[in-house]
Amino acid sequence: MVTSADLISPQQAVTVHGLFKERVKRTPDAIAYRYFDLQKSAWLSYTWGQMAEQVARWQAALQQEKLAAGDRVAIMLRNCPQWIMFDQAAASLGLIVVPVYTVDRADNIAYIVNNATVKLLFFETVEQWQTLYPVRGDMPTVQRFVSLDSIGQNTLSPRTGKQTQAHLNTEELPNAEPLNVEPRLTFASTWLPAQAQLQPEIAGLQSTQLATIIYTSGTTGRPKGVMLSHANMLENAYATLQLFPIYDDDLLLSFLPLSHTFERTLGYYLTVMTGSTVAFARSIALLSEDLQIIQPTVLVSVPRIYERVHAAIHAKLEEAPPLRRKLFQFAVDVGWARFLHQQKRGSWRLSFLLWPLLNALVAQKVLQRMGGKLRAVISGGAALSLDISRMFVSLGLPVIQGYGLTETSPVICANKLDNNFPDSVGLPLSNLETRIGAQNAPQGDNAPQGDNEFLVKGPSIMLGYWNNPEATRQAIDAEGWFHTGDTAVISETGHVYITGRLKDIIVLSNGEKVPPTDMELAIMHDRLFDQVLVYGEGQPYLIVIAVVNPAMWLQFSKEVGVRGDMPESLRDTQVEKQALMRIAEQIKEFPGYAKVHRVLLLSEPWGIDNGLMTPTLKVKRVQVVARYSAEIAQLYQGH
Repeated sequence: MVTSADLISPQQAVTVHGLFKERVKRTPDAIAYRYFDLQKSAWLSYTWGQMAEQVARWQAALQQEKLAAGDRVAIMLRNCPQWIMFDQAAASLGLIVVPVYTVDRADNIAYIVNNATVKLLFFETVEQWQTLYPVRGDMPTVQRFVSLDSIGQNTLSPRTGKQTQAHLNTEELPNAEPLNVEPRLTFASTWLPAQAQLQPEIAGLQSTQLATIIYTSGTTGRPKGVMLSHANMLENAYATLQLFPIYDDDLLLSFLPLSHTFERTLGYYLTVMTGSTVAFARSIALLSEDLQIIQPTVLVSVPRIYERVHAAIHAKLEEAPPLRRKLFQFAVDVGWARFLHQQKRGSWRLSFLLWPLLNALVAQKVLQRMGGKLRAVISGGAALSLDISRMFVSLGLPVIQGYGLTETSPVICANKLDNNFPDSVGLPLSNLETRIGAQNAPQGDNAPQGDNEFLVKGPSIMLGYWNNPEATRQAIDAEGWFHTGDTAVISETGHVYITGRLKDIIVLSNGEKVPPTDMELAIMHDRLFDQVLVYGEGQPYLIVIAVVNPAMWLQFSKEVGVRGDMPESLRDTQVEKQALMRIAEQIKEFPGYAKVHRVLLLSEPWGIDNGLMTPTLKVKRVQVVARYSAEIAQLYQGH
């Protein structure tokens, strides 16, 4: 296990590349990264020393482009060792890395590239080139497009995880000109030198200098470029380790996009600090297989992954004999009581003597599906339902929920293994100051919503928004407090509970304020509903817009007595009545404001391609409401 002497501090690292060089110096022969090589059909690895040799090649290639320190270079790549190589090479030269999501709309990519005046764009597959090609003329600042895959090279589709044959030619690009008229395109196989010597980091690079511009997901408009310094990310990773330690013998499975700050800080910089190993998952589609193969000890994920496992388990339980369902529930109840006892928040029970049997019959069978060696899982990026975290915790897998934003590098709070309140987002990092609302403002449930805003100050707060001083002034006040936009309360134990999002607070026509997020999470406990949005701004009552689960919808429609394959069945009055009853059942424990009068059922999922979700899979509330404005208006007719 890692000791204090093994851990690299921000002061020792100074910069992102300084951190990497120090790790190479300390443990050159330790395994840094594991990855799947499609051509060899095998899992391979790089040591830290081998990674340094590869970073040297990327450094030399970037130097050939005559880029100056401070120039922006973009990376549009799935998680793989080359992501790290490019990032480290760019950092060593003082270049500013701009990550781009591998699955994003072409117009959004062009906007980010132009807004950041990107000089070089590094991408991977023919699928991505098909996205970039139509908008290449809209990215005039790019002097070089670099493709990781050469013509004819096998690759993995980042969408499906399936093997494809990549041919960057006009046959796969409808109405495209021959590629040889795009002189800016080159391939890494010829762009990279065969070998090179790693050069020292450019002189004068300071920890406070800009290291990256990460664009927010843009749920309410165009994404803003968050400027993070070397110190921002290094200080955040180091402080996170004080709450949740990672050891040099830990093995992490990386599958959240490295373009997301959550994965970049926790699944990349933090692991370089500790010298732990990271294995890059092949794809989300192959995640279940990779968990079995890699057998990670720690998993960093957004709630959606845990929600899927939870839903799959309960779907099987519904088909299981009653005795098996009762046994599972008994194991969860006993496991939860054991957890509370271990946390010193509950008494010892006689039923704990049965845990070895329950562990063998129930818990281990579930945990084996996730590799069998996980000692903890970290959840962030969105709220995780207590029911889901309770199930995992009860079965012996600690769920460590945290909270943060891109603007905070990103972690603000996290639970501790021995002080874990799964319904909270944990304790603030030790190097951060936090408070609720403005100084001397009213506190508690009766305070105005704006006075319950969660404010943060500290070394991981962003430098500001790129070329957007007005947005920066709105986010960071004159005293240096960053306004998260989230409302929160802090318990007597110091744990933070996020209660809503200021911009998402619904104000009904009677003036009542309704935070929709918890309602939406509760409604999705019913597996009939895959995606849910609660709406009612300026209206007399709340409605729900919900995308139905295809399989559950067919079963539900049969029970109601309508043809589920007919689109009009989604608008059937009896269907709506039954759907409202199911919604009411899920939110019955909520306060009186949580009463839904109408529901709009949809069959088309909200996704990135139709512009209704961000690349980080957050629902674009404004766009959803605009898309279905006519249907929503009908639900309010006569009132």
